[in-house]
Amino acid sequence: MILLPKTEILVVDDLRDNLRLLSNLLRSQGYEVRTAINGTMALRSAQSEPPALILLDINMPDIDGYEVCRQLKASEETRNIPIIFISALDDALDKVKAFHVGGVDYITKPFRVEEMLIRIETQLKVQRFTQTLEQQVEQRTAELSQALHHLQQAQIQLVQQEKLSALGNLMAGVAHEINNPIGFIAGNLNEAQQRVQELMEHLNLYRDRAPEGDIANHAEEIDLDYLLKDLPKMIDSMKMGCDRLKNISTSLRTFSRADKDYKVPFNIHQGIDSTILILKHRLKANEQRPAIEVITHYDNLPQIECFPGQLNQVFMNILANAIDALEESNDRQNFEKINHNSNKIIIKTSVENQQVKISIADNAKGMNEEVKQKIFDHLFTTKAVGKGTGLGLAIARQIVEETHGGKLSFNSVLGQGTEFIIEIPV
Repeated sequence: MILLPKTEILVVDDLRDNLRLLSNLLRSQGYEVRTAINGTMALRSAQSEPPALILLDINMPDIDGYEVCRQLKASEETRNIPIIFISALDDALDKVKAFHVGGVDYITKPFRVEEMLIRIETQLKVQRFTQTLEQQVEQRTAELSQALHHLQQAQIQLVQQEKLSALGNLMAGVAHEINNPIGFIAGNLNEAQQRVQELMEHLNLYRDRAPEGDIANHAEEIDLDYLLKDLPKMIDSMKMGCDRLKNISTSLRTFSRADKDYKVPFNIHQGIDSTILILKHRLKANEQRPAIEVITHYDNLPQIECFPGQLNQVFMNILANAIDALEESNDRQNFEKINHNSNKIIIKTSVENQQVKISIADNAKGMNEEVKQKIFDHLFTTKAVGKGTGLGLAIARQIVEETHGGKLSFNSVLGQGTEFIIEIPV
């Protein structure tokens, strides 16, 4: 018989002769043996150092074998120890009760040695097989869980890259913002060029000492008084256009700045404003609805140590979702009704307990309980096919909580709107 080393069996019997007989028999087969002469000793011994198997008598003076088995099976530390009852009781009811309280086998005294040894060996093999199987299941489960986690992380990183590359699609809106100032700069330049040419012609008349009548006629021809008032206005308008282009350029650089391998100080308000600018084309009025109003209540925030590009992506995901929610809530409503309950996005910032808090709230239709439970789940989306990946908020939560050690939460009331709250340590 081949046994694993140090296979220990606890033998419990109130008759010392029985203990001696069983102990000698088991030791001769290579088992290590512990003994107990009553139920109390058996419980203490098993709980202090659980054996591989227990041979348990039923009739004992203090606690009978049934109660000992019941208590062992009720304990987390000892419930998996196989217990073989060994008793002179041969009634079927006694055997049924033994199995009912948790015994794995029942040997009747007087026993046959070979039969008893085979039953013990069988139960030990079953126990070892069960333990091995449980370990394999746990290991496999852990491996699968880790593989799933790695897959999800890889998927999120992939989508992050796709989101960043997809910024090209947003440039159509930005191009619209750029075209406006470029348009009136170009228009004013043509007009200003003509006006400056007329003014130079008029000055040349003075330089050439032309007759006063010719000078007066030319002044009337070019409407000199109006030219002198209008030309500075055109120049101011072009300066405003240049400032607007400069602001757009700065905002784009702020939004799309590449992150370093370490956190850097960042002005949160600049990040939010740059994101609003990029999404401005979606906020403007169209034939279906009036403009979506963005209201900001900014506190005096310190610069925070963070990865700016990733936080801007969080702002982009949440603000874009707010716009989507408002447009969905406008569906099948007429222009007047939407205008009466104007679409709004309210952004608030504050500092509380060394945490920068950013609240982004909309007055759309809110979320029901089912959506609330799944809102951060991978691949979950309420948008139509092709309009959402179901990973935007999962990405946002990973960036806020895992990358920055913060918290991303939300409040939503059906019929009233949704508020997302970003908290980042200062």
